[in-house]
Amino acid sequence: MGTERGICGLAFTEETGFDAAFADLAGRWPAARFTENAAPLAPWVASAFGGGGETPLQVIGAPFQIKVWEALLRIPSGQVTTYSAIASAIGAPRAARAVGTAIGRNPVGFLIPCHRALARSGALGGYHWGLPVKRAMLAWEAARWEAAPSSRRQGA
Repeated sequence: MGTERGICGLAFTEETGFDAAFADLAGRWPAARFTENAAPLAPWVASAFGGGGETPLQVIGAPFQIKVWEALLRIPSGQVTTYSAIASAIGAPRAARAVGTAIGRNPVGFLIPCHRALARSGALGGYHWGLPVKRAMLAWEAARWEAAPSSRRQGA
């Protein structure tokens, strides 16, 4: 989903189905009027998944959620962190559960890489769109990370 300012919603339908995923994202924008027209979003989607250029995002969240999502954006592709490390990074070291909740409300999964957050034990934890999706994204990023030249990995 998108607005004139950027991508505002991204869902994975494999686990939930299209209707449930659409309802979840549409519910985040209760006053919006939805029209199906992929053309205006095409350049942003291409940059998001093709790796070229900036992908504008338009997200709405509470200040705490925005801090968490900004912290997620600082995690390099191919890397992971923990909910408690994110809590510490945003200055709320005792808020790991709240961080998990904020991560679960991320409206643009993958673009704000909530899949890179793990439980302190190293377990995958949860994922709004299902653990198979999270597992696949982490594996894809890890493979790309390993294939990248070492100079690029060091600069990430």
